Amino acid sequence: MLPTFVIGLREGVEAALIVGIIAAFLSGHGRKDMLRYVWLGVGLAVALCMTVGIALQIASAELPQRQQEQLETIVALVAVGMVTYMIVWMRKHSRQLKGAIETDVAHALAEGSLKALVLMAFLAVLREGLETAVFLLAVFQNSRDTTAAASGAVLGIALAVVVGYALYKGGLRINLARFFKFTGVVLVFVAAGLLASAAHTAHEAAWLTTGQTQAIDLSWLIAPGSVQSALAAGMFGIQPKPVTAEVVAFLLYAIPMMAFVLWPARRPIPTPASGRPDSFAKPRSAVGTS
Repeated sequence: MLPTFVIGLREGVEAALIVGIIAAFLSGHGRKDMLRYVWLGVGLAVALCMTVGIALQIASAELPQRQQEQLETIVALVAVGMVTYMIVWMRKHSRQLKGAIETDVAHALAEGSLKALVLMAFLAVLREGLETAVFLLAVFQNSRDTTAAASGAVLGIALAVVVGYALYKGGLRINLARFFKFTGVVLVFVAAGLLASAAHTAHEAAWLTTGQTQAIDLSWLIAPGSVQSALAAGMFGIQPKPVTAEVVAFLLYAIPMMAFVLWPARRPIPTPASGRPDSFAKPRSAVGTS
C-alpha cells in the first residue's frame, strides 16, 4: 500500500503544481474565464491515462503465461525508466518550473490561443498520468494484495488533489525540495525492487539465463506470510531467497540513484525577484514553487 500511496501522491502533486501555477496565473490576471479550458485539458488527459492503464491490464491478463512474463518485464523496465526520468527532471528543473510555465501561459494569452492552454494542461497531466499508470501496473503485478495497493494509489492521488488545491488557494506552505527528496528516496527503493523483479520475470520469460544461483538466504528475516515479508516483497521487491541477478540489479540501481537523490543541490543566491527558492506559496496573485 505504501509504494502505491507514494507514487500517487508524488505524481499527483507534480501534476497539481503545474496545473495550479497555470490556474493561479490566470486568476491573478483576471482571466478566470479561461480556467474551463484548463480543466478540459486535465479531464481529457485523465480519461486517456485511465484508458491506457485499463488496456494494459486487460492485455496482460489475456496473454499466455510466458508472454505475460515478457510483458511484465517490459512494463517494469519502462516504469523504472519513467521514475528515473521523473526524479532527475524534477531535481534539475523544479526551481525554474514556475517561471517557465508562467511565460508559456503569458504567450498563450497574448496570442489568444485557447488550444495552447488546453494543450499545456493536457500534457502536464498526461505525462504524470501515464507515468502513474505504467508504474502502478508494474507494482500491482508484483503485489500480493491488489486491493491494498489500489487503495494506496487512490489515497495518494486524493491527498495530492487536496494538497494542490490548498497550495493554489495559498492556505498551505510546504518545503517542496524536502518533499521531493523524501518521496525520491522511497521511489528509488521501489524502482530498484521493480528492476530486481524484472530480472526475475525475464528469467521466467527465458530472456535471462545467467545469474540464477541463490545469492543470499533472507528467509530468517522475511519469512513468508510475515509483515516483514509483505513490506520487503511488496515495497522493495526483495525475495526471501534472491538470486544473483536480482541482487545485482537492485544494487546497481539503488546505490547511484540514492546518491543522486541525497546529494546536496547547489542553491542559487536568492534575489528580490526570486524570493525564497524552496517554498510554494501564493503571495497576492501568484503561486511560487521551488
